Amino acid sequence: MKLILGLGNTGLSVARFLSHMGIDYRIADSRTEPPLLERYSFNSRPILGDWSKDLLEDVDEVYISPGIAKTESIYAWSLELGIPVVSDIELFSRQVKSPVIGITGSNGKSTVTKLLGEMIENSGFKVAVGGNLGRPALDLLDDDVDFYVLELSSYQLDYTNTINLFVGVVLNISPDHLDRYDNFEAYISSKLSIYKHCQHTIVNKDEFHTKDILANNYFSMNIPQDPKNFGTVVCHEGRYLLHGEDSLINANEINIPGEHNIANVLAALSVGEILGLPIKSMISAVTKFTGLEHRLEIVNTVNNIDYYNDSKATNVVSAITAIRALVGGYQDIVLIAGGIAKKEDYSELFNLINDKVGHVVLIGVSAEYISGGIKSDKINFANSMNEAVEIASGLIESGVVLLSPACASFDMFDNFEQRGRVFKKSVEMLR
Repeated sequence: MKLILGLGNTGLSVARFLSHMGIDYRIADSRTEPPLLERYSFNSRPILGDWSKDLLEDVDEVYISPGIAKTESIYAWSLELGIPVVSDIELFSRQVKSPVIGITGSNGKSTVTKLLGEMIENSGFKVAVGGNLGRPALDLLDDDVDFYVLELSSYQLDYTNTINLFVGVVLNISPDHLDRYDNFEAYISSKLSIYKHCQHTIVNKDEFHTKDILANNYFSMNIPQDPKNFGTVVCHEGRYLLHGEDSLINANEINIPGEHNIANVLAALSVGEILGLPIKSMISAVTKFTGLEHRLEIVNTVNNIDYYNDSKATNVVSAITAIRALVGGYQDIVLIAGGIAKKEDYSELFNLINDKVGHVVLIGVSAEYISGGIKSDKINFANSMNEAVEIASGLIESGVVLLSPACASFDMFDNFEQRGRVFKKSVEMLR
């Protein structure tokens, strides 16, 4: 008997897979009314409410959803009984027959995952993209797929003991999810654990926590030190992406703003080279790529004001990155921020706002806390996203309004996606 913990997207995916394979299981969720309950239509009736040890009777393996922390009683009971607790990623790895690429990092992993998928497709191969992004890994299984590209969160890696990755990369590491980990060092260890599963490794030489790791290929924002590495050079009043000494593309031809996205492109190129993808096909995919929804996404221009949706910025570093990406192109910036502040140091963000941002509109339960670090003459408060957009639009005559919350969304929204959609709808209502 198998036990599935969590009736969310991951749990439903595991249930579909086990049902298809004819494997007996029970599924449980500590919530009495999980949001996706109505989508569950399999034979095994869900067990809802507080965990109990009875759930583990006759169970020989537990498949745990990444949102369930190791501090939960059911996890401790499983270990006491010697029952393996693994992720859907590990279950996926037992079935997959084609090469798997794993991408993790505090920021940018969705962008790199999607861009690499488009590079592979543009090179004439069939690719399946998912994991922590889009479709769960088990839903991707298909004998016709040439490559799988998986975004892997630290939570997924924590519950994955065995997975054979053809290539793996850690894009960057900055404080995040510190409510889940004992300290930042534990979070770093979680991210770096991806490398123990890899046949080939890619390392960001600009990232302090990875720069000394031996790898098959490296990328950085500097001039490459090896013909197979990727980097950049500034010359002729522009920045150019390099493969060794060969110039590939002017950074101005990349349609997603910010130096962080140049680094994301370099990461994707580095993985693509290990896969043997043609450089021309990869560069063609780069020039066509316009980014992902909720990641520094240009929404609209209304009355000389550009509106950007960066709702995915749920931590400090993401918000800092978004502001820096736009500072050079706009004189007037209005930032919409707030939600549930994480256990992070917000001082660098406060300093950047005080120096570079003209006005701030704060929302959510942590609005007062965030306001404490910002100059008072910049601060505005709003009770809803619609009100925030209306206030922001009246603060400048031209420039940019940026939603980059630096906070989680669960005080006002189901998730960051809903927050971004509400922002976009509010922009659409402007006249």
